[in-house]
Amino acid sequence: MELQFLGHACFLLDDGRYKVLTDPFLSGTGQTELANTIRPDFIFVTHGHGDHVGDAVEIAKRTGAAVCCTVDLAEAVFAPAGVRTLAGNLGGTMTMPFGSAKIFQAIHGSGVAGCLSSGFIFEMGGRRIYHAGDTALMADMALLADEALDAALLPIGDFFTMGPADALRAVKMIRPKLTIPMHFSTFPPIAQNPEAFAASCEAAGFRARVLQPGASMTL
Repeated sequence: MELQFLGHACFLLDDGRYKVLTDPFLSGTGQTELANTIRPDFIFVTHGHGDHVGDAVEIAKRTGAAVCCTVDLAEAVFAPAGVRTLAGNLGGTMTMPFGSAKIFQAIHGSGVAGCLSSGFIFEMGGRRIYHAGDTALMADMALLADEALDAALLPIGDFFTMGPADALRAVKMIRPKLTIPMHFSTFPPIAQNPEAFAASCEAAGFRARVLQPGASMTL
């Protein structure tokens, strides 16, 4: 099970058969060539802000990949754009060819009136991976301790999402085997030191790893 960080909140999950892309903000971070060549089977979008929708429509049209998100976001953004969607809602689990994706709540603006923000719990390649999307710290994260997560992808940028201190509190509630920080230093207001965050996780007894954009690892 390969996990690659492509910057901001964008990851590529690859179980050797299926490729899952999250929040594909690629051309907006100077990765236009990658946006034009990447070939996921599914694209998961946590909410409707531009730095998460990113190149989803263009990639979906080019590859035929389905965009997976909440029903309201699908109806407001992706269906009108003419791309195939798989839509569920908070608390629901979507059965997928690679396993499953449970839609988990997030506390954040959605970018689209009437829509909800979300995260996803992926079961793929024998691993369970939580992509938190953009969220504030919330007590509901304590529920994730029962999910036996192999990895938690958490925003640490502050200003628009939880910052490093609250992300560490989230780690203590979630208790994942590994934490990977995301959504930091893309813009000046969210500049952070991810190594310092990883060190704080390690000091609290939780494994953490910083991935630079383009770097990958095996889970």
